[in-house]
Amino acid sequence: MDRAAAAAFGRVDENGTVWVRRADGEHEVGAYPDASPEEAIAYFVRKYEEVVAQVDLFDQRLRSTELAGKDIVAGVTALRTALAETRAVGDLDALAARVEALATVADEARAAADRARAAQREQLRAARLAIVEEAEQIAGQDPEKVQWRSSGERLRVLFEEWKAAQREGRLDKRSEDELWKRFSHARSAFDKMRRHHFAALGEQRTTIRSEKEALVAEAEQLSTSTDWRGTTNAYRALMDRWKAAGRLGRKDDDALWDRFRAAQDVFFAARTAANEEVDEEFRENLAVKEQLLVEAEALLPIKDLNAAKKVLNGIQDRWEAAGKVPRADMGRVEGRLRAVETAVRDAEQARWSRSNPEAQARAGGLASQLENAIRDLEADVEKARASGDTRALSRAEEALRARRAWLDAAQAALRDA
Repeated sequence: MDRAAAAAFGRVDENGTVWVRRADGEHEVGAYPDASPEEAIAYFVRKYEEVVAQVDLFDQRLRSTELAGKDIVAGVTALRTALAETRAVGDLDALAARVEALATVADEARAAADRARAAQREQLRAARLAIVEEAEQIAGQDPEKVQWRSSGERLRVLFEEWKAAQREGRLDKRSEDELWKRFSHARSAFDKMRRHHFAALGEQRTTIRSEKEALVAEAEQLSTSTDWRGTTNAYRALMDRWKAAGRLGRKDDDALWDRFRAAQDVFFAARTAANEEVDEEFRENLAVKEQLLVEAEALLPIKDLNAAKKVLNGIQDRWEAAGKVPRADMGRVEGRLRAVETAVRDAEQARWSRSNPEAQARAGGLASQLENAIRDLEADVEKARASGDTRALSRAEEALRARRAWLDAAQAALRDA
């Protein structure tokens, strides 16, 4: 219902009191001080529209989302309360009938929600049972054929799925306890089997220790090398072998690792010092390039493209001749020069776009079409004004303003070109 139709249900008496018409007669709504009768009616129509908006929103939620039963009841109650307590002007009888119709739909939705919850509980139990049965299957494997890492990881995933299932919804206490005991027993049985298996592997630790001690000795021998690239690759290979060797007990493994890492640190510290010496030699080159950057950045913003390109070409030649800079500064200075180069390329592209004959032709054709449309719309405006058709006049004037704005833009594009 539009505002005019809603306003037809109200009136303002000589005292400024607003009344609303309902099936059982007129009801006093209230007053809107210091306002004209039209403003007073409009104020209470807006109150009516607010209730209509609440009804629309609940209707939409009820039909497009799955509301909980308590939310459905609360929504209907809130609508009835709002309808009863709101002082408003509009077709309140029709709105009340709509609310009651929604209440019927809400009852059906609540019943459907109850059925859905029952079905969901059964789905939750089935999902939980599937987790338990898979855990029991993993725990019941032949110890000689178990893939320990993948099986252990799968049990961890199942445990996360169990927790996620609990967050999704709880079962009744009896089912919850029964399934948890089975799941917990399966996990414990697998853990016990795994500990027994790895206890039998203790003899392998002697071999692992010997291999890692040999790796430490190689790392310590390489620590004084000055073949920076070759030794760096050699340390990478040693690291791969270290990872493949397996693990000892934490204390023993950490002790050997500390020696291995200390040898690497000696080499890499020496390499860093050597690189810093090289970087020191490049600092003069850095000063030259930073001065070139000052010249390059002075070209921005681009005013004379041809002159800027010529200057930039010279700067680029001197840039290459200046040589390398310290690695820590390379990204910074290269980035600043690229920014200037990009600005020049963008300016060149923009100039080409403006001089593109096809773009000029399109802009000219559009301007011609708009001029024709404007003449037609001007005739429509005069015709509507002469006939006294205010709605047609408003539409024609709005269309005319839009076409004139488009024409201004098209002519500006032609001027730029």
